[in-house]
Amino acid sequence: MKTFMKQDKQNPISEIRPGQSVELLKELHILTREGKLNQDSRRKLKQVYHLYQFIEPLLKSVLEEQGQVTLVDHGAGKSYLGFILYDLFFKALPSGSHIFGIETREELVEKSRELAARLGFSGMSFLNLSVADSIVSTVLPEKADVVTALHACNTATDDAIRFALEKRAKFMVLVPCCQAEVASVLRKNKGRSLGRDALTELWRHPLHTREFGSQVTNVLRCLQLEAHGYHVNVTELVGWEHSMKNELIIASYKDLPGRRPAQRMQEILRDLGIEEELGKRFFVPVV
Repeated sequence: MKTFMKQDKQNPISEIRPGQSVELLKELHILTREGKLNQDSRRKLKQVYHLYQFIEPLLKSVLEEQGQVTLVDHGAGKSYLGFILYDLFFKALPSGSHIFGIETREELVEKSRELAARLGFSGMSFLNLSVADSIVSTVLPEKADVVTALHACNTATDDAIRFALEKRAKFMVLVPCCQAEVASVLRKNKGRSLGRDALTELWRHPLHTREFGSQVTNVLRCLQLEAHGYHVNVTELVGWEHSMKNELIIASYKDLPGRRPAQRMQEILRDLGIEEELGKRFFVPVV
């Protein structure tokens, strides 16, 4: 990660990376209209740059290998991530590289399109699609190099993983959010599970059911990615003081053996008694 310029309280622009569009940062409300940073916007800027340090090496890796890079950002929202990535990395590249933002809220898609046009960010497209619908959309290219999904709620993260697998993505960057599906199945089966063994105490209380369900969901996701040949790294996105939705999953395709993680995933589903309801979502054939 490039180091920040030395902070100058009299000149907030000194905290911004060289070449960064001040107009963009104002449009994203990271800078005020007067070009200043308040405490909240300074925190946002720090988080954006912190995330960028994880993604930049992945983009460089793809670029060095094939000369251009395609990134698809799921659950893009106001497209903070896409715009910052384009401004810091993509806008200096020759034609051919592209960012696609996928978002279900039409008004946000239209605003992103307008902003990209105003800034001259011609290598950005915004599509009014669900993550699931994007998998079969003919508007998107057959291959995506990098797939991101930040705070894609509940099963949308799993849809983003399926999209990335279908598109043979080299890298995935995921920040899961609101993972309720596994917890709901655990809650549904709690009555018959509690008498089975002492480990069911891990999710006996409602709060623990929710937290344990979230943990299990991400463990299953990591095993699923490993079963498809990816190397998976799990780390913190930001400090706990900023967000409890803090888990960052980075997957890099390495064509690794997948038999053992696939078996482990199926064992977890079976041992927790959730195989029948969730086996299809996390299913990977054991070869």
